[in-house]
Amino acid sequence: MKVGANYSHGKGEFVVWAPLRIRVSVVLVSSNETFELRKTKGDYWKLTLDQVKPGTKYMYRLDCDIDRADPASHFLPEGIHGPSLVIDHNDFEWTDRDWRGMRIQDAVFYELHIGTFTREGTFRAMIRRLDELSDLGVNTVELMPVAQFSGDRNWGYDGVFPYAVQNTYGTPDELKTLVNRCHSLDLAVVLDVVYNHLGPEGNCLKDYGPYFLYDQATPWGARVNLDGQMNVPVRDYFIENALYWLREYHFDGLRLDAVHAMPDSSPTHFLKELSQRVYRHARTASRKLYLIAESDLNDPIVVTPRRLGGYGLDAQWLDDFHHSLHTLLTGEKNGYYSDFGTIQHLLKALREGYVCTGQYSHYKKRRHGQSSQNVPPTKFIASTQNHDQVGNRMLGGRLKTLAGLEACKLAAGMVLLSPYLPLLFMGEEYGEEAPFFFFTSYSDRTLAENIRTGRKKEFAKFNWQAEPPDPQKPETFLKSKIHWQQRYSAEGSRILSYYKKLIDLRKTIPAFRQTYRRKMKFFTPGGSRLLFIKRRSPESDVIIVANFSKQTSTYRFPGESQNYLKALDSADTVWHGPGSDLPNKTEKGDQHSIKSLSLAVFVKSTLVKNDG
Repeated sequence: MKVGANYSHGKGEFVVWAPLRIRVSVVLVSSNETFELRKTKGDYWKLTLDQVKPGTKYMYRLDCDIDRADPASHFLPEGIHGPSLVIDHNDFEWTDRDWRGMRIQDAVFYELHIGTFTREGTFRAMIRRLDELSDLGVNTVELMPVAQFSGDRNWGYDGVFPYAVQNTYGTPDELKTLVNRCHSLDLAVVLDVVYNHLGPEGNCLKDYGPYFLYDQATPWGARVNLDGQMNVPVRDYFIENALYWLREYHFDGLRLDAVHAMPDSSPTHFLKELSQRVYRHARTASRKLYLIAESDLNDPIVVTPRRLGGYGLDAQWLDDFHHSLHTLLTGEKNGYYSDFGTIQHLLKALREGYVCTGQYSHYKKRRHGQSSQNVPPTKFIASTQNHDQVGNRMLGGRLKTLAGLEACKLAAGMVLLSPYLPLLFMGEEYGEEAPFFFFTSYSDRTLAENIRTGRKKEFAKFNWQAEPPDPQKPETFLKSKIHWQQRYSAEGSRILSYYKKLIDLRKTIPAFRQTYRRKMKFFTPGGSRLLFIKRRSPESDVIIVANFSKQTSTYRFPGESQNYLKALDSADTVWHGPGSDLPNKTEKGDQHSIKSLSLAVFVKSTLVKNDG
């Protein structure tokens, strides 16, 4: 059932699920006319009106005395407490008819927040920066949630109208223009969506039906009714929402927030049903579409194909890789970092994926996880920075602030040249130093204070002592905006060139495009903080040497033959480094010195030229 106000061929069809109501009417705001909807099968209420045109504002009147916005509003121009707006999705002129999507195994992700990505914080302003993203070499833009939330600033994970475009970011047509422009530049676009909870302010779904199970809370409030009584229309509401973003806005994929907070005891898990419906749509639309999970379950079932008993999602964020790398570079051991901290953890993350695979977790205080050694690397997404890992720090510190530039370049090489799908967080490609804070703009003072208190409790787990910035203050949001001019500074331009080089190596060296685990080796000399990575294809052999020590380290080159050329050394001055001690050409057994916190790439291939 397509819920919402669906306009087509001169008519507006209103559909809403309201099993708890005995009467439902639609009120046209401009004329103050009221029309009763007819109750149909499954407790859906329906009405078709000829006089409704695109741009018509309306509300639903429940049992004659409660006026609420449509729970499937497509746009709320006045915010969460205002009327819904009828949208004609057939009116937009798409020019991406030849776009067939991108193979997820080729993806290089770039995550961003619309409100802080540009000074204006709008879809229209972002369009003006797309050429620079394309020039960087990323090919998949990931938008943090754009569904309507309370106020004018928020991360987006507190959305309360899952079908509506956030009014302070722009209009539905402006979002479509953004996606359309991305496709013209061969950029895929992924949207973050939240199906495990809704935000605390402005949520009106409870006025319509049993959308939530209030006796079963998530860390963010009552969980969605995926397996309780009357759950089928609730599941349909969110599944149809996924199809809505893919169909009406031409998104190439969805990133599903915190699927570990979506327990489901139904015969068919919600995620499995969702993947079935999405891939059915992909076949009909003749486009590649994909679903990505955020999950801390460390359970391969999330990305295991449906035919093998899994949920069938295409990929998931690999937090264990981040934590392993982060602890090595920063020395942090508090909170969830307490389960990591040695180079052996990073080796396991590279070899298998999950680090926690059934052993005791000091952080969770129980055994956690299962093995992922049989999961293909292209089903994992790796990063050193993302909105969670930066924004959930007390002071929103980026890796450059915490560990310095050389550590950042080492981390970037580990991510972009890993067998996993890499993800960059906005601004890291030129060494952005602006923090990314958690910010809100709730009108409810009690709620705002609860958020402040809750954040402080979370920070206490990490023994962070500073006073956190107030999420409600506008300056907290404004300080989180990235500085595009830094991209063109002397240091910023060199860091940017370094990221471009890493992405180019990933795309052009055959050994980096080969992702069979049996063609990779990861090892470290006992007791050292040196890491060696060997990757092989019929066309090329690659050896990466990574030094996680804070001192220069010596080693014997582990190649298997002669004539390896240095393709990159992060310590080179061309990348704003202290200078390389490594030769341009080497062979098996040669002894070298590699600078602290640096990474070097040697390739045996006629395809690579030495950059000095």
